[in-house]
This record gives sequence, structure tokens and C-alpha cells, in this order.
Amino acid sequence: MGLFSEVEELAARAQFMRESLGKSQSITDSMITILGSFDHRLSTLETVMRPTQVRTHAYRKAHENIDSTLKAAESVLTQFDVSRQVENKVLKGPENDLGGFLVAVDQLQNNVEYFTLNSSLKASDGALNHAKGLLTKGMTRLTEEFKALLVQHSKPVEPAHLTDMLPNPTKQAASSPHGGGSADGKIDSPQVVPLVLPVLLVPRIVPQLREMAQRLVAAGYHQHCLKIYRDVRASTLEQSLRKLGVEKLSKDDVQKMQWETLEGKIGNWIQYMRISVKLLFAAERKLCDQIWYHLDPHREKCFADVTDSSVHMLLSFGEAIAKSKKSPEKLFVLLDMYETMCNLLPEIEVVFSGESALGMREAAIGLIRRLAQTAKDTFGDFEDAVGKDATKTPVLDGTVHPLTSYVINYVKFLFNYQSTLNQLLGDRQREGKPNSQLAAVTMRIMAVLQTNLDSKAKFYRDPALTHIFLMNNIHYMVRSVRRSEAKDLFGDDWVQRQRRIVQQHANTYQRAAWGKALGYLSGSAASSGGLGSSSDGSGISKSAIKERFKNFNLLFDELYQRQTQWTIPDNELREAVRLAVAEVLLPAYRSFIKRYSAILESSKSNSKYVRYSPEDLDRMLSEFFEGKARVDQRR
Repeated sequence: MGLFSEVEELAARAQFMRESLGKSQSITDSMITILGSFDHRLSTLETVMRPTQVRTHAYRKAHENIDSTLKAAESVLTQFDVSRQVENKVLKGPENDLGGFLVAVDQLQNNVEYFTLNSSLKASDGALNHAKGLLTKGMTRLTEEFKALLVQHSKPVEPAHLTDMLPNPTKQAASSPHGGGSADGKIDSPQVVPLVLPVLLVPRIVPQLREMAQRLVAAGYHQHCLKIYRDVRASTLEQSLRKLGVEKLSKDDVQKMQWETLEGKIGNWIQYMRISVKLLFAAERKLCDQIWYHLDPHREKCFADVTDSSVHMLLSFGEAIAKSKKSPEKLFVLLDMYETMCNLLPEIEVVFSGESALGMREAAIGLIRRLAQTAKDTFGDFEDAVGKDATKTPVLDGTVHPLTSYVINYVKFLFNYQSTLNQLLGDRQREGKPNSQLAAVTMRIMAVLQTNLDSKAKFYRDPALTHIFLMNNIHYMVRSVRRSEAKDLFGDDWVQRQRRIVQQHANTYQRAAWGKALGYLSGSAASSGGLGSSSDGSGISKSAIKERFKNFNLLFDELYQRQTQWTIPDNELREAVRLAVAEVLLPAYRSFIKRYSAILESSKSNSKYVRYSPEDLDRMLSEFFEGKARVDQRR
């Protein structure tokens, strides 16, 4: 019973579940049918609503277009009103209110640009023409004010001010401006010590001119603006140079000048170049960088145009000197000019760094090359001139020849330019090797000079004076070399060799001048009398002794008259030559007097033959080589 009941209950539950699943499936099918019906209805509704959506989108787009058109219309109306709003300000000009005028010009410029871009708008042509006309009038007034301000405040710089500002040539130069200037005019400098540049315009004016230049360039008036700036600043720069003393000289003008005048002008030119490059041109560069800030390429061209005439005026003088007739005395000023240009070249390349100034940089480099070549040629000509000096008139007193003093002074000056000359002569000095091209050339010049002096010495009739002349000149050469920088380059061997030559000439002079006199004193030159009886038993006749005294006296008088007129300019050498003569002559004379004066004591004419005591001779020898006039010097 129990089991049967459980089975029936399970069967009833299974039947219930089958019935429930059947209902669920029926419900599902009904729902699918209903949802399918909804999808169909929605699709139909979407089809019905699509035209409404399209119309709604069109309405929205139309609203946006209307809004945009209204805004555009408002903007157009505003632009049409700009000219009327700024017209009075523009027509009044910038004199009393530059800031307000520039704002008005900017608005007007924008107005022109607007109507140019929106030329399709009705009535835009009339508005554009009116705005352009008004802008032209504004630019004309701005140009006039630009010129007026520039002319009013552009004054030449006083020479004394420039001279005071110029640094000492021995000191490192100042800062130099470069191509990339800044709005406030500050210039980066590679140098340690900055150089204060002259103020060319009142500082408060510079920003105003910059603002004007920017508007004029933006409006297409750059050519007119550049011309005004160039004309005013170039003229002012030239006035500064003229006040300084710069002249416009041609090659013919230079050729006609006396050397003393030309030498002074060259010295001035060196000063003018330093002032111009370091101060005036640098200051002009700074001013251009300030006023034409961010207005390239106008900035570079403007500076080149302003300085072109002044640079040409300065460099043309240097060119005239480099191309003028060569002469030895020009070498040192040529070297001064060459060194000046070489020292200034780095600053020239910085100041004139732009492409527009290329010609000026090249002109400066060209001048340096011509000065170098002319200096080398002049140096070579000097060596030839020393050898070819054909002066045949000897110096009467045997002193240092003018050619010798000229050459030695010339050589001493050469060593002030030792580094420059070695560079020009192509010397490549190696460490530890003191010899140089300059030393070799200078020693060659000295050798040529000595050869020339040997030729000049042959014009003397008196052999003794010949050797005094050569001794004086070679001693002067040796002494000058020993007291100058040339000593290290010539070397001790050269000095010692020349000193031996000096001594040889001194010895030869002594033999030539005093050999005959010493012969009279020793008896080898007795010209009369001879051996015979005498009261003292000396074997020499009294008449022969008298003759020897007489001949010695006459010869000494002659030597005294001549050699007191000769000159040995060096005190030490003069004393040395006198002493050498005295050391030979006085002992021989004392011996002669001691030996033979007793024979003449009984003679009434003793004083006639023994005219001088040894002390008299010593005193008279101290008057030799003083270059005295031809008078009787005896006392």
C-alpha cells in the first residue's frame, strides 16, 4: 500500500511537470509572436518618423547658419566701422601721441588685411580702398616722424670723446658686436673686458624708432624707411670721421706729399682705423641691431649701407699707401699699418659679419695682403739699396758714415717688428732653434754694408785715415748690436769676430800713422847726416841728430794738425787708441831725448830742435780724434 501510493504520487508529479513545461513552451511561443509583432511595428514607426528627423536636422542647421551669419555680419559691420573710428587719430599723426597712433595704425593694417581676405563681401571694395588710402596717409606721417626724430637726434661724436674712450693699444680690445643683435642692444663679447661704446642716439628714442620701423616694414615701406635711415646715419658717421680728421685722399694726393707730412697722416690713419672699428662702426652696428631688431635681411643691409662710404674712405688711404712708390723709410709705417689691420681683423669680421657686408670684409683682407706684399718688397729693396749706395765723397774726419748709422738704426727698428717680419718672410721657427729668416736677412745686410764700407774706404788718400774710418764704422756696428735685441740673433761668434776686425784696423792705423815717427826716434828713418865723430862719442854726428829731431817735430806737427781733426766718436775706443799710441811713442821719445839731448845742450838753438817734452806729447795726444777745426792747436 505504501509503495503503491508513492508511485502514484510520483506519477502525478511527473504529469504536472509535463503540463507545466507544455504551458511554458506555449507562453514562449506567444512571447516570440508578440515581440516579432513589436519589431515590425517599430520598423514601421521608424519609417514613418524618418522625414520628421530630416526636417528637424535641417531646421537645426538653418538655425546655426543664421547664427553664424549674424555673427559674421556683426564682424563685418565692426570692420566697416574701424576706419571711421581711427581716422582722426591717423590724420593727426604721431607727433603728440606716438603710442596711440601706432595702435590706430595696427588696427587699420588689420582692417586692410581683413577686407583683402574677404573681398567677396558686398561693399568690401569701397571699404578696402578707404582703409588703404587712410593707411597710406598714416604711413606717410609715420615716415616723416621717423625721419624727423632720426635727424633731430643724430649728432656727430666729438673727437675728444672718442679718443678718451679708445683703449690703450697694448691692452686687449673691447667687445665687438655681432650679427645677431637683441632688442635692448646688448652685445655678447668674446673679450674679458667690455668696451663702452659711444651713445649715438638718446636711449629713449631708440625704442620709438624701432616701433616705427616695424610698422613701416610691415606696411611695405621698408625701402623708403631704409633710405631715410641710411642717408641720415651715413651722413652723421661721415661727419664724425671728418671731425676726427679723416680725409678723402687719392693715390695721386699721396704720391705728391712730402714724406714728413705723409708719415704724420699714416700715424693718424692708424688711430682713425682703431677708433672707427672699435667705437664708431661697432656703435653703428649696435644701433642697427636695436632699431631693426628681428627685421632681417633689412638689418644687415641697413648697416652695410650706412658704413660703406666711410669704410671705403678709410681703406682707400691704406690702398694708396700700399700702392705708392716704395722707399726704405716706408717699411716701418707699412708694418704699423699691417699690424693694425691684422689686430683689427677679428673685430672687423664680427662687426661686418652679415652677407651684405661681405665686400667690406674682403676689402679689409685685401688691404692686409697688399700691405704685407709691399712691406716684403720694401724690405728686399732696402737690402739692395745698401749694397748699391754709391756715395763717393768720404766723410772727412773718418767718423761713422751716414749709411752705417742709417742701416744700424734701421736694423734696430726691424727688431721691434721681429715677430711680424718673421711671419711675412715665411719663417717657421722650430722650438730650440733661435735662428730665423729675419736674423739671416739682417746678417746679410750687415755683410753687404761692410763690403760697401770697404769700397768707400778706398777713397781716402791717407791709409791711416782709411783704417780709422773702418775701425769707427765696424765698432759702431758691433756696439749697436751688443746693445740691442739683435745680439741674441747675431750670436757671440759674430760679435767677437767683428771686434777682432776692429782691433786689426786699430793696429794697422798705428803702424801707418806712427811708423815713420818711431823710425826717426829709433834711427831707422834718419834721412841726413850719418856716422862721424862727435863730442860724446856716440858715433852719430850732431847734424844727424838735429835732422832727426827736426824731422820728428815736423812729422808730429803734421800728425797733430791732421789727427786732431779726425774723429773717433766712441769715448772708450778713442781713449784706447790714444793710449795704444802713447804706450809706444812716449817711451821711444823719452829714450831718444835722454840719449841725444845732451849733445844739443851747448847749442844756442837747443830749443829749436827739442821742442816738446814727453809731457807735451802726452798732452797733445789727448787732443787727437776730437774732430777739431783746422787751426794751430799747439800751446
